[in-house]
Amino acid sequence: MTLRNRVLPTGDITADPARGTLTGNRGILVAPDGRMMNRQWAGKAWITCVLEFRGRKRPVAQPHTWTELFFLDEAVALSAGHRPCAYCRRADYTAYRDRFPRATKAPQMDTVLHAERLNGRKKRLHAVHMDDLPDGAFIDHSAAPHLVWGDSLLRYGPGGYGPAIPRPTGPTQALTPPATLAVLSKGYRPMLHPSASVPLTAP
Repeated sequence: MTLRNRVLPTGDITADPARGTLTGNRGILVAPDGRMMNRQWAGKAWITCVLEFRGRKRPVAQPHTWTELFFLDEAVALSAGHRPCAYCRRADYTAYRDRFPRATKAPQMDTVLHAERLNGRKKRLHAVHMDDLPDGAFIDHSAAPHLVWGDSLLRYGPGGYGPAIPRPTGPTQALTPPATLAVLSKGYRPMLHPSASVPLTAP
């Protein structure tokens, strides 16, 4: 059975068999009886981790402990409102933290991100202009999440990105929280899925 543990750029958690390139968590999302609960989060610390770390292994979706979530790539995780883990991704965490506005410690960043990623229980969208968006941001374009990269947009799919289309101009709605947009604008480069065919641009 496919578990409901795949995170979309909108922050929603769904069931999909495609394997992600990163894992992470939002706290305990599995009930004591082993059933995946409907809640989307259980704490403000939404983190993103590597799939393998020092050979450690654990069963997926255990009760009474944090629940593994999976992401197509880091741009998706950042769009959903996650940040790098300070333990298994220390270098990325430091690079992200050093570019983060108004906060220098993980709890401060988590508080800022929590306010920016949610509007009640729904995803908070942010009005922006296309010309101001950095590479790695996600927007809601034609009622679907699209990654901004260079002069292109890439439509998100659970198994990978679609072909690049020209990047439009004008106002749009960003899925990526503003604090993370600031991090990206200062040169942080998220890890992308191999299906992202647009070349990496210089910071």
